[in-house]
Amino acid sequence: MSSGISVGFIGAGMMASALMDGLISKNVVSGPESIICSDVWEPTLKKASDKGIRTTKQNDDVAKADNDVIILAVKPNIIADACKDIANTGKKDAVIVSIAAGITLKQLEAGLPGYRVVRVMPNTPCLVGEAASGFALGSLATSSDKELVETVFGAVGLALEVKENLLDAVTGLSGSGPAYVFQFIEALSDGGVRAGLPRAVATKLAAQMVKGAAQMVLETGTHPGQLKDGVTSPGGTTIAGVEALEKGGMRSTVISAVTAATKRSMQLGGVSADEITNKYNL
Repeated sequence: MSSGISVGFIGAGMMASALMDGLISKNVVSGPESIICSDVWEPTLKKASDKGIRTTKQNDDVAKADNDVIILAVKPNIIADACKDIANTGKKDAVIVSIAAGITLKQLEAGLPGYRVVRVMPNTPCLVGEAASGFALGSLATSSDKELVETVFGAVGLALEVKENLLDAVTGLSGSGPAYVFQFIEALSDGGVRAGLPRAVATKLAAQMVKGAAQMVLETGTHPGQLKDGVTSPGGTTIAGVEALEKGGMRSTVISAVTAATKRSMQLGGVSADEITNKYNL
């Protein structure tokens, strides 16, 4: 069943395109004509137009349309101009959602006075409909806006609300996390090759194994440690492998990776080194 909402996009790049595809395929919108997007790049607009999506080169066309939500899917350095284009119309019906990294709710609300705004941190698996997104509501955003954001970003994966000061941690975990997992899959594949498997077979087995294990965590709700124990029989092959991982410091290294990425996200957001250490204990 379609929810019948209308969605506008300012910026129609890869992330926006993936969101549009998810909204259409999951029937969140009644059809592609319920989406309008703006971009300066003609090939990007043609790609959207070929799907039946309304397109324009003017941001204010998106702002003036009867949208339930407008998603700012442009680079951080363009956000201020996009906000001006919206504010100049004076139309405040839609909730404004930014997926631009590092742009705070305070900045959004300063550029869009009187507007309901939401900040979202998605990740690249959005491109295959398996995103893990965190979002924070602005001061004027409502419970209906929260449900709308969950619906829109739920079309391409999982969307969870957090306080804005935790979006740096979301960045360090799920925002940067795909790179960690890609590296893990590559290392698993290397291990398979070292043990004699052809590279293509090793990579496919490793990727499918990670996908299946993740699905078990999500579907069963069982603690990962308990699931791990279910695979490790006494004196068996798995516990030997787990021991090697523990000797190599895998657990502490992964924790350090998430912490380092979180700290870097804070630094890019202008948080001082003293505040990172003393307030956030990182």
